[in-house]
Amino acid sequence: MPEIAIANTSPLFYLHRLGLLEVLKKLYGGIIVPEAVKRELEEGQIQGEDVPRLGTYPWIEITPVSMPRYLELIADLGPGESEVLALATNHPSALVIVDDKLARRVAEMQGFTLTGTAGVLLRAKRKGLILALKPLIEKLLDLDFRLKPDLVKAILELAGEE
Repeated sequence: MPEIAIANTSPLFYLHRLGLLEVLKKLYGGIIVPEAVKRELEEGQIQGEDVPRLGTYPWIEITPVSMPRYLELIADLGPGESEVLALATNHPSALVIVDDKLARRVAEMQGFTLTGTAGVLLRAKRKGLILALKPLIEKLLDLDFRLKPDLVKAILELAGEE
């Protein structure tokens, strides 16, 4: 188990929509979320989205962040992604849970350990926390979660479901 797991908006949103947000607690003990992620979820709530209310989960720690200059220069990173990566710079052994392609590339360049929503689900399957991954991946795709077909195939093969 990593010392710290830092989650972005998308994994929290999609795991919540699947009814599996608690999987994060079971897998990682708890997670850290930067304030920008909390704000993004609150904005979604205001717009009528079904989003998790982070304050109701005592195992989710909301943390302020100071931004390193290099992250401020990456214009295409959203506030949540930027703050997740900023937190990771302060905790290099942390697991970064992020789906955004650019944020994942930056995290990889920094040498961070990372996963995303599908990776969390795969780990939950391997740990016996969920019985089948395929219906969850199908539901994610129905929720407009973007996964390339070859990646879906690879994930299901790793889960022993293809």
